[in-house]
Amino acid sequence: MVGAVQEDIVREWNGLETNGYESRAMTKPQPRAEESKWYEEEIDDDLKLCYALNSVLHRGASKYQEIALIDTKHFGKALIIDGKMQSTEVDEFIYHESLIHPPLLFHPNAKTVFVMGGGEGSAAREVLRHNTVQRVVMCDIDEEVVDFCRTYLSANWGAFSSDKLCLVFNDARAELEKSREKFDVIVGDLADPVEGGPCYQLYTKSFYEHVVKPKLNDRGIFVTQAGPAGVLTHREVFSSIYNTIRHVFKYVKAYTAHVPSFADTWGWVMASDHPFNLTAQEINERIKERVDGELVYLTGESLISSTVLNKSVCQSLQNETHVYTEDDARFIHGHGRARCALTER
Repeated sequence: MVGAVQEDIVREWNGLETNGYESRAMTKPQPRAEESKWYEEEIDDDLKLCYALNSVLHRGASKYQEIALIDTKHFGKALIIDGKMQSTEVDEFIYHESLIHPPLLFHPNAKTVFVMGGGEGSAAREVLRHNTVQRVVMCDIDEEVVDFCRTYLSANWGAFSSDKLCLVFNDARAELEKSREKFDVIVGDLADPVEGGPCYQLYTKSFYEHVVKPKLNDRGIFVTQAGPAGVLTHREVFSSIYNTIRHVFKYVKAYTAHVPSFADTWGWVMASDHPFNLTAQEINERIKERVDGELVYLTGESLISSTVLNKSVCQSLQNETHVYTEDDARFIHGHGRARCALTER
């Protein structure tokens, strides 16, 4: 058992229904005894991951992305955007606790938070567990994806209904540029940088330097998901994102965690112009004082240890010279508006 909080999330996901959305949803497959439905994700030209399915709950396309909600046999219900696994009910807490809680715990008193992306609502859910937070702006470009998640991901209904949440549908860059407000924490819960995707420009030096940093309050912290960070995958975008942010902020922390449904180690980068100098004990004290409910994954000790990278990844980050720009971007394998591959075996 993974704990009471995660049990609640799993129960809520399991309560998801498709009534009211049948006009856009696929009919649930009824495989014969000798058949199984599979979702295939192409990791590279010669590598695919396959997930056995119970059913396909929804497939559709918005103006910006393709979306699918599938019920897998191993990981439960899973959200797929442009053919890339975004999260599953069994282990999404690893990703979202790792993304949200480190910057909010290191900040002395985070009251305002801006979330770029985060359409499924899980990032906002974790932010709102902090009793210091008074206002959360969640800005996602794709209203159709958010509406779908707001309707069917019942684990996040509380976050979407919170009066502390301001939901905005816009390009995050445009929204930050026009905003007169500054924030204590800015979060990049964005899709991976894929060629033709909607947000690779939000990983560039110019964006971090001229848009993100000026919108942070004194002692503000920026954090972003930074893609695969395994021994064989960290050079795709993780090392470049880290090096790019290192050119903008004085103090930069890269950290990682294994996410089983991603079949890889995942990376995040946290940055500020003030040092990250809390001890594990101090982090645990802040968790106890600030966070509503028990965290399932993160402790002070695990947070500190997640910043200690293996030799291969550490050397790559220190030796990386590539800086992300609009004209010189790196992408993970795949492309925008990818087809969700469903096969029978």
